[in-house]
Amino acid sequence: MTYSYICETVSRLKKKYKETDLFELCKAMGILILERPMGTSEDSVKGFFMVNKRVRVITVNSDLPDIIMRIIIAHELGHAVLHCGLGVQTFHDVSVFDESSAMEQQANLFAAELLMDDDDVFEVINQDGTFFSAAANLYVPMELLDFKFRLMKWKGYKLIEPPITSRSNFLKDMPIPAEYNY
Repeated sequence: MTYSYICETVSRLKKKYKETDLFELCKAMGILILERPMGTSEDSVKGFFMVNKRVRVITVNSDLPDIIMRIIIAHELGHAVLHCGLGVQTFHDVSVFDESSAMEQQANLFAAELLMDDDDVFEVINQDGTFFSAAANLYVPMELLDFKFRLMKWKGYKLIEPPITSRSNFLKDMPIPAEYNY
């Protein structure tokens, strides 16, 4: 799946639903969001997407801070939109099949494109110039900003090189830093 396909898919969703609130977007798309307590330890499940009898459901860990829940929902929505037709009925962070890394990367790219506007990222990075402060100002983990940078560079933006290269499964292993607890 190409950057082009992911960016075009997000663009089509934004145009079709004209909705920026993830809960309202999922509702308009007929995707249920269930919030369930699943713990706060590093190995706690943060969220998953599944289809059961044609009902599409994103389940998110309600023990997480709202800002992290938003990122998890956007990531799982990426699975719902990009991967639902591939015959896999459940996507979650403990998948062991061979394609999970590629699909996790695609869901991260989708979430980054959905949650961060190119102009906002460019403005924030130009104000301060540091990658880490830009991530903090955009209220996203630095790994998600790295995924957004990849897309923006593909689109032709001239950006600094991120000081990190994010793994596809960064959300699974992500500790919940205190600065995200609002």
